[in-house]
Amino acid sequence: MLAYAANQKSRRRLSPSTLFLIGAGHAVALGLLVTARMEIPPIFHPVETDTYNVPLPPPPPDPVDPKPQVRPDNRLPPPDSHFDTPPPTIPMPPSGPAIDVGPPIGSTVPDIGPALSATLPPPTLPPPLPAIERVSARAITPTDLLRPPYPEAKRRTGEEASLHLRLSIDDRGRVTAVDPIGTADPAFLNAARTHLARYWRYKPATEDGRAVASVLTITLRFKLEE
Repeated sequence: MLAYAANQKSRRRLSPSTLFLIGAGHAVALGLLVTARMEIPPIFHPVETDTYNVPLPPPPPDPVDPKPQVRPDNRLPPPDSHFDTPPPTIPMPPSGPAIDVGPPIGSTVPDIGPALSATLPPPTLPPPLPAIERVSARAITPTDLLRPPYPEAKRRTGEEASLHLRLSIDDRGRVTAVDPIGTADPAFLNAARTHLARYWRYKPATEDGRAVASVLTITLRFKLEE
């Protein structure tokens, strides 16, 4: 428009009022252009969402009318009337036996001196148990088998011995063990053990006539003959 006005000026001279109107129009157009609001269409982005089915809670039950009370004459009371029913009678438990708490405080205490000084009868003892009849084992070995053989090594050296022995005898009268009491020479002890277990016999010990095992203590001497 300014260029157009310049061209027109070259052709003909414009009046001042016309130039003022043209300038005012340009100013208004420029102000409208600056203050114009640009409308930009909004941009929408789709959003993925998950759908859940949430069950609704069940509705509350309908209120139940209380059972109508029956009057003593077996007739129902009027709709708006109420009456109280007496509570049932609960029987009380029977009382227990009376407890003796002793004489009241301040009463006279009886004298128990005579009772304490009285002579008590002797206690009754149970009858004694019958005594068990015990019989010790008895030797029944023949005389020619009593002496064990003399150890040959001890015979050559002329040694003698006296052994204290503990004999274990079973319920058949046989010697089952020969143990020394104190110290004993091994040669003499072995000779005694072998001979006594093989040849010595006893009539077994008894308790109330029943044969039982027993233990005897003997002294066995090894002595050279002159």
